[in-house]
This record gives sequence, C-alpha cells and structure tokens, in this order.
Amino acid sequence: MTPLNNAFIILDEAQNTTGEQMKMFLTRIGFGSKVVVTGDITQIDLPRGQKSGLKEAERVLQNIEEIEFVYFTKKDVVRHRLVQLIVEAYEEETGKDDESNF
Repeated sequence: MTPLNNAFIILDEAQNTTGEQMKMFLTRIGFGSKVVVTGDITQIDLPRGQKSGLKEAERVLQNIEEIEFVYFTKKDVVRHRLVQLIVEAYEEETGKDDESNF
C-alpha cells in the first residue's frame, strides 16, 4: 500500500485494532496528511490476551512531539443523559476510571 498524501484520514473504533494493524495504518501517513485515531479503551472487543493497538500506540508514541493524545471523561458524554449514568455505573462496578480492560 502506498502512502496517503494530502488526505484527512480517520480511524474509528481503534481500540479494536491489533498492534500490527495500528502500525500498518500509521505508517501509511503521507506528506500533507492529517490523521485522527479515535477509540474507547473501555470498549475493547478483542480476543482475550490480545492487546489493543490503540493502547500500544499510546505507549509507544507518547514522546513524539508531533503526536498528540486527547482524553475524554464521563463529563464529555454528549449522548442521552442515561448514557452518562450507565458509564458511571460501570465505573463504580469496576472500581476504576477508564482502566477496565487492561
């Protein structure tokens, strides 16, 4: 696959990528391109024992100045009010804040 030049590329549901898939995607960034990778690490749906490519990318790429990570919390939920209550209930059940799949 060739690089994607002068493009705006979105990878959605990235929490379900493998490390290999994430690396393959990110290494296709071309000149003049912008990339947005979205995912919710509390909704990882990979086979047991398979690590999320999103979490791996966060760890591997965190010190690259040109890469930025933006984090949202339950306060950022803009869906139905009930969704925020559901998120809070699951957080209380796990006893952790956004760390349930590690």
